[in-house]
Amino acid sequence: MTNLPAKKIVLAVDDTPTNIDVVHGVLSKDYLVQAAVNGKMAFKIIERKKPDLILLDIMMPDMDGYEVCKRLKENDATKDIPVIFLTAKAEVDDETRGLALGAVDYITKPISPPILKERVKTHIELKTARDQLRDQNELLEQKVIDRTRQMEELQDVAMVAMGSLAEARDPETGNHIRRTQRYIKMLAEQLKTHTKFSSYLTPEIITTLYKSAPLHDIGKVGVPDHILLKPGKLTEAEFEEMKQHTNYGRDAIAAAEKTMSRADNFLIFAKDIAYSHQEKWDGSGYPEGLSGDDIPISARLMAVADVYDALISRRVYKEPFSHEKSVAIIKDGKGSHFDPDMVDAFIEIADKFYAVAEEYADSEEDVK
Repeated sequence: MTNLPAKKIVLAVDDTPTNIDVVHGVLSKDYLVQAAVNGKMAFKIIERKKPDLILLDIMMPDMDGYEVCKRLKENDATKDIPVIFLTAKAEVDDETRGLALGAVDYITKPISPPILKERVKTHIELKTARDQLRDQNELLEQKVIDRTRQMEELQDVAMVAMGSLAEARDPETGNHIRRTQRYIKMLAEQLKTHTKFSSYLTPEIITTLYKSAPLHDIGKVGVPDHILLKPGKLTEAEFEEMKQHTNYGRDAIAAAEKTMSRADNFLIFAKDIAYSHQEKWDGSGYPEGLSGDDIPISARLMAVADVYDALISRRVYKEPFSHEKSVAIIKDGKGSHFDPDMVDAFIEIADKFYAVAEEYADSEEDVK
């Protein structure tokens, strides 16, 4: 059997039964006609099943048609139902008032069957077209949302993969990426209400910082193994070569930027972090010897996150420091190595840093 489409529903609201009979006679062949003799009954019918169109008399007891229309248009659940006034009030002012309340049409009595049929048909078709367009727009919006989410997920995977590439050649581990990502996000969240950082550390920026963090040491792929993997202290010449990882990182990300039609925040932050996270508050860092607020905020955040993680982690050249000693070293670097405000924020949430360090701790296999 073929499933025939359900008839559209037309609700006629009129306190005169004869008028309802006329409407039923004209429209019942093409539509399912429901009837209400007053506004109160009409709303009860609408609650059970929304009609596709309402034919509404004006002169009714208790609640006139204007009030019914007003309430319908004020309710999100019913505001899109087309309302046609079907009334004996034929003055221009009456029609103007009805249309101003949101009615789509105004038909005067006595009822002309051809006019009623054509007006109802027109507005039912318009409503159907609007509903279809709305549904299509919602579908397209959902597709855009899904596609955007997929792109963001691919972006995240690419960032972690590129970061892991650097870690694969480094005594550090993939867990270092996970920990520093979370450290930088927690520190940014702690500082977002600080007067100095509140306008900068928006939710969008904090999310972008989190996504960019894995690339902070991407430049280490350019450092020779005999320097990168050396278990002992580096010579002065070796250290100078190690310092070049900030330049290598910046240049790699800048090259990626050139392939894009417009600058993307995550690459901008990634470049700043990769290039400047070894700068120090007092100007004694590298590669440029920047100091104070000249150091990008993203790089200042990463400096705290990266150093804390290096301190609490085992490396081929050192045993891990305790959380307490690591915190003490960060505190000692306040105003010299680190932004004082960031150190204060770090101290307030140091226990959260330690919880992350424990959750993503390196195994014995990781550091062999």
